[in-house]
Amino acid sequence: MLLHMLLQTVSAADLAKAQTASYGQLGAGIGIGLAIVGAGIGLGRIGGQVAEAIARQPEATDAIRGAGILFAALLEGTTIIALVFGLLFKFVA
Repeated sequence: MLLHMLLQTVSAADLAKAQTASYGQLGAGIGIGLAIVGAGIGLGRIGGQVAEAIARQPEATDAIRGAGILFAALLEGTTIIALVFGLLFKFVA
């Protein structure tokens, strides 16, 4: 039985389908990684700029903090959408 399994041939159509699926998985993985890295860089810059702005104008702390939280929430929303699309392409394609 083991010899029979080893001697089975794979058709060209099956090989092409497997190759296409692996390229889709590779693309989805790269897209998810870029989304995470981009979100990390963006959140770091937002936090740093908010801290710098509060240090320059302590009297405007509430307004600056509110704007920073708003931008961070928008960034997180777009990151989650990118991750959902990446996972969708990974499992569907």
